[in-house]
Amino acid sequence: MISIDLNCDMGEGFGVYTLGYDEEAMPHVSSINVACGFHASDPANMWKTVRLAKQYGIAVGAHPAFPDLVGFGRRSMAASTEEIKADVIYQIGALWAFCQAEGIKMQHVKVHGAMYNQAEKDIQVAVAIAEAIKAVDPGLYMLCLGNSTMVEGAKQAGVNYVEEAFADRAYTAQGTLVPRKQAGAVIHDVSLVSERVLSMVKHKEVAAIDGSIIPITAQTICVHGDTPGAIDMIKAIRHKLEQEGIALKPFGLTLK
Repeated sequence: MISIDLNCDMGEGFGVYTLGYDEEAMPHVSSINVACGFHASDPANMWKTVRLAKQYGIAVGAHPAFPDLVGFGRRSMAASTEEIKADVIYQIGALWAFCQAEGIKMQHVKVHGAMYNQAEKDIQVAVAIAEAIKAVDPGLYMLCLGNSTMVEGAKQAGVNYVEEAFADRAYTAQGTLVPRKQAGAVIHDVSLVSERVLSMVKHKEVAAIDGSIIPITAQTICVHGDTPGAIDMIKAIRHKLEQEGIALKPFGLTLK
């Protein structure tokens, strides 16, 4: 049976402010990426999210970012590789402690926002992230945008990695994500997104924004839980996959 992992960013509330639909989305995904306090979240929200993941049997990963609460981690920073490594290690360690407290094992690390965007283009940033992950726990997986510099960075550092695709994001003909500021970068049509995910998983290809067909090799698909209609979209994706006999499993189970 074919299987795929669906991952979703969660725990991005802060204090009394709630962001996203964590409790509604949690039962319909197989892995989550928990914000670690630098772009969103706080200790109480991190712990709450890990507890929810344990309740639903969902695999947990850390979601480190640049220290940018105001910009939600989406603003690029001219950080040195040593600063990036320190920031990533610090954030992994924070979430690791909550996982330990709940008796669960962390599966992976997926960096957020601007750090992710820099890593997919800059080999030094990608290697710094990979080295930080390996330094904390060589058993952790690094989530990498498929066919990007992140994959090369993970290989150079010798860290476990999986390639990731995005359910609701448009791709360029070169296989990179269309920048969010460009029209059509985010796809809101639930039926279209479901069909695209099925194509990614079953046929290992997807239509780029210019209509060309590009190859996609992914062990995990990112779905977003903080946009209008997100829950309906996640449910539709899962239903489409299950209709085709495709199982949802954390990649950590299938790659052992």
